[in-house]
Order: sequence, then C-alpha cells, then structure tokens
Amino acid sequence: MNKGYFHIYTGDGKGKTTAALGLALRAAGAGLRVLFAQFVKGQRYSEIAALERFDDLITVRQFGRDCFIRNRPEKQDVDEAARGLQSVGEQVQTGRYDVVILDEACIALYYHLFSVEELLRVIDARPDTCELVVTGRYAPEQLVDAADLVTEMKEIRHYYAKGVPARDGIEK
Repeated sequence: MNKGYFHIYTGDGKGKTTAALGLALRAAGAGLRVLFAQFVKGQRYSEIAALERFDDLITVRQFGRDCFIRNRPEKQDVDEAARGLQSVGEQVQTGRYDVVILDEACIALYYHLFSVEELLRVIDARPDTCELVVTGRYAPEQLVDAADLVTEMKEIRHYYAKGVPARDGIEK
C-alpha cells in the first residue's frame, strides 16, 4: 500500500457519507481492509445493511443512539462518542485497516462530544499507509488545515424543502 492521506468531506450538501461509502466500496473491491466508524448515528440505515455484505473486508461500528442529536447532546451521547473515539484510536494503531472512515465526526465535534485535539491525536497516530476520512458538516478550521484533501458538498436545491421525507435506499 502507498502513503495514506487524510480526507475531509464536509459542507451543507447531501453526499458526504455517500462519498465515504463509495471510497469504502472501492477499497474493498481492491482487497483493502476498511473500518467504517459512524458517530452520532445509531439507527439502522440501508448503507449499514449493504456494508455488512462485505464483512470480510469492511468492519462497521456505530457510536450513537437510536436518535440523531437535535438539540443538546445528553450524557449518553457524549459517552458513546468518547467510547467510539477511543475504540477507533485503538483500531487505527493496530495497522489492521488500510482505510478508516470516521463518519459524522465533524458533527460530533460540533456538538462537543469530543475535542478536535482528541480527534487529531487519533488521525496523527495512524500508520503512514492508512487512508483516513472524516465526514460531516461544520469541519473546524484546525481540522481542515491538517487535511490533505478537503471536499465541500454545497446544497443548491434539495427536495426536503418541499417536505419530501427521507426515503429508504436514497437518504436512509
């Protein structure tokens, strides 16, 4: 494996998790081992079911409750995120994974579930060959400055504004 880089997929548009999932599938297709760690979200999404079909190469871990944080996080949200970041940090250091995705880690930062310094310690502790991706809205400047690749998804128009709820297989 070549040198690994640090990516951020952020912005207010749809597609951050989807882009990370595409990378996970591409990596698995190349025989690489992937850790997909999802913060804040604990619901059963269609993408989780799909990734489980590749469980020989893609490991999925969720570190959130059944509901997405809407207002203030509760102690349980903070505890889940801290447990998740510790677990991911330990897994990253093993060198077992070629690609590590921290889905919604920027949202966890936004809600102060862990600090950017704690996240950067995990990122910096990865082996040189490990590709690492962080997704979520509101990527802080300190994280953006540390990244090798930053992509911003920008919403131009979304049918949510017309009252279309999230649909199975498309948004959930």
